Amino acid sequence: MIFPVEDIIPLIPQKPPFVLVDRLLFADEDTTRSSFAVTANTIFVKDGNFQEAGLLENIAQTAALRAGYFSQTENKPVKLGYIGAVKDLAIFSLPKVGDELITEIVIIDTVFDVTVIEGKVLHNGQLLAQCEMKVFTVNE
Repeated sequence: MIFPVEDIIPLIPQKPPFVLVDRLLFADEDTTRSSFAVTANTIFVKDGNFQEAGLLENIAQTAALRAGYFSQTENKPVKLGYIGAVKDLAIFSLPKVGDELITEIVIIDTVFDVTVIEGKVLHNGQLLAQCEMKVFTVNE
């Protein structure tokens, strides 16, 4: 597959209006990057700002996008994932409507159906949020 991947809906279990990733920019063994343009219609936008819960879900959906991409390359179904734990969450700034977010996750460890990631969200090179997250995957 050639990056960026624009048609991401088949790669994630989330469906509109709860989709908080637009494009898969890059994915390899450890690192994945996505982009997302915040619009006025985006869920978790309040008073023109994309809220903390949206930033967390954007990180989680980037992990889902990675998993879906690799599942698709192996001709396997996309699994559901759940945020199991969030550690060391830091929110430095809330993005505004019109901002394009670049989210990067790095895989720290995978044990059975639990993946530990480090995630960060940036806008124009400025770090907006970061955390460590455990994501649990399940078969439907």
